[in-house]
Amino acid sequence: MRRPARIRARRLALVPAAAVVTAALSACGTGSSSTAGPSAAASSSPAATASATAASTATASAASASPAPAATSPLATAGAPGPAGGPALAGFAATSVTFVSTDQAFVLGTAECAHARCTAIAATPDRGATWERLPAPAVPLGDPLANSGQAAVWGIRFAGREQGFVFGNGLWATTDGGERWTAIASPGGSIDDLEVIDGQVLALSYACSAKSGCAQTGALYRRALAGGPWSLVTQVSGAPVIATQARVAAVVDDGGRVLVTGDGGLTFAVRATPCAGSGSAGSAVAVTGPDSLGLLCAGGAAMGSVQKTVYVSDDLGATWAKAGSPPFAGDPWGISAGTPARLTVAAVSGATWLYYSADGGVQWTIAYRAPIDGGVEFNDLGFTTTADGVAVLGPVYSDANPYGMPGELLLTSDGGASWTAVRI
Repeated sequence: MRRPARIRARRLALVPAAAVVTAALSACGTGSSSTAGPSAAASSSPAATASATAASTATASAASASPAPAATSPLATAGAPGPAGGPALAGFAATSVTFVSTDQAFVLGTAECAHARCTAIAATPDRGATWERLPAPAVPLGDPLANSGQAAVWGIRFAGREQGFVFGNGLWATTDGGERWTAIASPGGSIDDLEVIDGQVLALSYACSAKSGCAQTGALYRRALAGGPWSLVTQVSGAPVIATQARVAAVVDDGGRVLVTGDGGLTFAVRATPCAGSGSAGSAVAVTGPDSLGLLCAGGAAMGSVQKTVYVSDDLGATWAKAGSPPFAGDPWGISAGTPARLTVAAVSGATWLYYSADGGVQWTIAYRAPIDGGVEFNDLGFTTTADGVAVLGPVYSDANPYGMPGELLLTSDGGASWTAVRI
């Protein structure tokens, strides 16, 4: 979620969020953008063998159930409902999204409240056909790249229909599908990304302050989904997101490393990247299958265009092969995939693009070009199944949305070959 001179790729959603379908992905997110498979061995002990089943924390029955109808759900506690006689989600603009099944999702954003816009959560049981408003933590939206260290939120992840988290400068949890939120202990600092995988909660955290901004070096932390203290997994440098799918999670940092775990961070493998230049600044990783990763590397830049190269691995980063190069236009923003063959790369500069490859990164086409001049960011680009994906176009990082970001969802049902905008 950070981007000083590097990709601000998210959720690969998971996302960048917890999904409950084969090849599921948390939120992304980010998403978060990954899949599952046997984890590579850690330096001291092998990571648990990953299955191609969905995240163990979300059961199929929970995912298929629909949330309570809007008539019985209270409106956001972060601010009263919208204007009298108006819709509960008037003016909603999205910041972060988490899918827990093909159809059911929770979206963090901003909407009209009694006296001013406020942080809000929208939920859908039917892939955006209908929406209801849920309570939200009484904390304003914030921008992790303009971070003062004050209380603010910018991400949402659910482990299933009932248990979820909202994160930012602080951490809030629900165990009843978002009806009530409680502040809980966080690993400290600013949580750039959070994912639920294999019964564990993983969080990327950086120390931030109004005077000095955010540190370049942070840490990956782990906590059991059921509760308990946070444990340090490893220090990281400039890592923007946690890529997840099924029981595999991966993080790429500026030190030229990809960290891979198949047991929720209890053990992990350290893999070198083939990205040229200083460390791996400007790179992003996606888990693309039970044993496979995709890696996006950034090269030379000129006039809003950057050389992009995709590498693939069928042994979770032990070895890499050059696949091909997405179009030159745009700064690389992230990579995600539902399968090793079908890859999506996001890019932003004077415009906003989603590039698509149907042959494992060899050839590329433009799958989506936003109808917005100047380009806007993405958040939580990721896949819930091998075919179904999501991204937030123009995420909103202030309740007031002063820049007029669209904050809308993009959905795909064909593995990323085409995308459709969905307004909430």
